[in-house]
Amino acid sequence: LRTPRVRSIFQSAMQDTSPLATGRLEAIWIKPVRRQAMRSAQSAVLVANRGIVGNANQNGRRQVTIISRERWAAVARMLGQPLDPALRRANLLVSGIDLENTRGQLLRVGTVLIEIWGETRPCRTMDEQHQGLQEALRPQWGGGVFGVILEGGTIHVDDAVQLLPAPPTAPFQNWKRSRTTGQSSS
Repeated sequence: LRTPRVRSIFQSAMQDTSPLATGRLEAIWIKPVRRQAMRSAQSAVLVANRGIVGNANQNGRRQVTIISRERWAAVARMLGQPLDPALRRANLLVSGIDLENTRGQLLRVGTVLIEIWGETRPCRTMDEQHQGLQEALRPQWGGGVFGVILEGGTIHVDDAVQLLPAPPTAPFQNWKRSRTTGQSSS
């Protein structure tokens, strides 16, 4: 978070927030170069307002992508065979968390806090990975979610994951405005 005032407002709004769901970080993948193979990792460093160290996607709204183990298993059943979740080309695989319709909510992974910006819609690259995968991922946010890193840190496979409610509107909108325009609304 960029300014101390916005950080203070945001942190005070998030105190005593109970998680909507809890789960676990199952896998981490880093994409060193676009359209190249993903590299599996046991840990990763996530930098606030930037992305995953060593990952091709930096800055912007798509700093990290996340899929659900349960949703991936349902897709594999639909296609009639087991599929390696790395085929999805997401950065994080979580279990115990339903990511459908979570836009605006927060995901705490270990010490890292991620704001979910929206659904990761499957592209034609999915059919290059496995025929029919793109269509199978369309329902119920099967392609997962993408987001920005609000609080950075190092994450590890097996870290706890918590889905948190969206923060109160006013501080959150002020923070978004300062991040997108470079100006803070006092």
